[in-house]
Amino acid sequence: MKLVEVRPQPNWTLSIIADDGSIGVFDVRPYLNNEAFEELQDPREFAKVTNGGYFVEWACGADLSTDTLEARWQVVGKVVTTANSRIPDQGLQQNRRQWSAA
Repeated sequence: MKLVEVRPQPNWTLSIIADDGSIGVFDVRPYLNNEAFEELQDPREFAKVTNGGYFVEWACGADLSTDTLEARWQVVGKVVTTANSRIPDQGLQQNRRQWSAA
């Protein structure tokens, strides 16, 4: 799985869109007591997540691989794609608006 988009949410979850069009949510709360993730208890630090394509990383050095994300995320939907195409930008933009409204 490759990450197309990762957005931090106020409840220590990540909203994720994968390259196969899957949309999901990953709960980071179970990791917050681990030493590497302690700084993320501050919502401002948690919001500093970056998308590395095959991992997510925070300024404090904490990171999660897509293997971990994929094993423990909750898929909530799928971006509609057309035959023989990757996730179309226009469709993704529309879905992002709908996703944000949810």
